[in-house]
Amino acid sequence: MASGVIVAVVGATGAAGQTTLRSSRMRKFPVRELRCFASERSVGKTVTFAGEAVPIRRVEPVEFKGVEVAICSAGSAQSREYVPMIARAGAVVVDKSNAWRMDPTVPLVVPEINPHAVRQHRGIIASPNCTTIVTVMPLKPLHDAGRLRRVVATSYQAVSGAGVNGIEELRAQTLAWARGESVEPRHFAHPIAFNLIPAIDAFGADGYTGEELKLINEARKILELPDLLVAPTTVRVPVFTCHSIAVNAETEEKITADRARELFARFPGLRVWDDPAEQRYPMPVDVEGQDDCVVGRVRDDLSHPRALNFWVVGDQLRKGAATNAVQIAELVLRT
Repeated sequence: MASGVIVAVVGATGAAGQTTLRSSRMRKFPVRELRCFASERSVGKTVTFAGEAVPIRRVEPVEFKGVEVAICSAGSAQSREYVPMIARAGAVVVDKSNAWRMDPTVPLVVPEINPHAVRQHRGIIASPNCTTIVTVMPLKPLHDAGRLRRVVATSYQAVSGAGVNGIEELRAQTLAWARGESVEPRHFAHPIAFNLIPAIDAFGADGYTGEELKLINEARKILELPDLLVAPTTVRVPVFTCHSIAVNAETEEKITADRARELFARFPGLRVWDDPAEQRYPMPVDVEGQDDCVVGRVRDDLSHPRALNFWVVGDQLRKGAATNAVQIAELVLRT
């Protein structure tokens, strides 16, 4: 850590925070000094970065003096409290919670899609919801080529999107099933092992969940399409890591399936795995641990002359959270 900038990571002991540390190391982010923060019960413990033990500090203003970039992986309530304080201390804060995403003064950034938005920040930059990131990555090249009109997106979301409790729930229920024991839900409303739950969080009066509304609002903001029609459905599935989304995208100009594959293959951060004859298509077990989002099952919509169907999978802890935040921090240093 001899050269570079002073970096803070808030929520460093959680899954997203740990992945942020790994992503920063892998991408060789120029860290001169790292300061790590977590909940009160973690203060005094250590995390490892670049082979060194870094102590967990208490979140208080004096600890952020001199910090140039902070990546916040805390919950929304904590972020509303911490982020303004950290920004006032002089850092540019990249926040991964839902707290600031729809604030009109805060850029919501996916670096491959709207890097220019970073220049508008006032000390806070938001990183989108993990499902939104995976979904909009292939939508951007389609929009640039044919102008998006309507998107139908059904997401199949891994239990790690619910944190360590979600992971433990799937593991414990699977083991209980294998032993012939009853499967009891604790974290989720219903059993998740060998089951699908068509709800990620609470339902609103209109029948949509908060996770579904995030996809609508965030996609519009990132793509700078305030009137884009988006029809979302979110499903929790018994998969540990990686979110998968079945997408139907309608454009003003016809884009063939072959042309879409070319557009996807050329877009940074996307890869195409699409050879159904060889049983080759993206699956969570293959995409886990990767930063790229992977697209397959690209085909013309038989019901609409200007629509496509495709399937996209992304590791929601990597590109869906940690890597996207580190990429934003890289943009900050370049602007």
